[in-house]
Amino acid sequence: MPTQIGTNIAKQKLAANELVLCFGVNQLRTPNIAMIASACGFDALYIDLEHNPTSLETAAGICVAALGLGITPIVRVSSHDPHDSTRILDCGAQGIMVPHIQNAAEARAIVEACRFAPHGHRSAAGTVPALGYAQLSQPEICRRLNQETLLIAMIETPEAVANADAIAAVEGIDTLHIGATDLSTEMGIPGDYKHERMRAAFETVARAAKGHGKSMGVGGVRQDVEFQSYLLKLGVRYLTSGSDTLYILSGGRADVKQIREAAADALSGKV
Repeated sequence: MPTQIGTNIAKQKLAANELVLCFGVNQLRTPNIAMIASACGFDALYIDLEHNPTSLETAAGICVAALGLGITPIVRVSSHDPHDSTRILDCGAQGIMVPHIQNAAEARAIVEACRFAPHGHRSAAGTVPALGYAQLSQPEICRRLNQETLLIAMIETPEAVANADAIAAVEGIDTLHIGATDLSTEMGIPGDYKHERMRAAFETVARAAKGHGKSMGVGGVRQDVEFQSYLLKLGVRYLTSGSDTLYILSGGRADVKQIREAAADALSGKV
């Protein structure tokens, strides 16, 4: 349902220890994807700028479409360059996922870049899409954007897992997010999310997040309700359950399989 522009629904839900389901945007390019994600019942969408050719302008259009729909636009940027994060925040994103955070110093750099003084040193652009271009004083713009912006540090290596407590302790970081595909690959067990070493990593990060009052997210774990239940019991509240590519492929494959089986029966004389 529509909501007041400027309100970050995902951040509110995470603060209340409620589940946030996120829709990954990998290949779709038009703003319609925000409406589709909302119609499906997702709380947020994240636009992947790390692994896909989506441009800043296209990402901005999707973010603006999501604003006011009751769905939070989040962008996974491609690097630690602060301009990658601040430009898309100025263009409509309400959340930033920064990949490959290894330690507290790198986490602090996110806060420095993405929050206004006195919490950081983000450049003030005046009113922005995330506030619906409302006519507000500059102090109120800075206050509201600091309050509503969701900052997510991605934990994707064994080193980052070992430093999870220090990363979680950084003031201004809202969420620790395990990139399960990257982490399992770094561990030499790509895609084996149920491996005991991966479970130990999930549990380590969960303790760190809980210990510092931060939320925890996981991405890459798809179509496994039993394992997703384990993660939810562990304390995960931000869950990327799938992406546009996954949903198109799974739906298309199922349809093709069903039609080919029906055709085979018809051609063999069974029908």
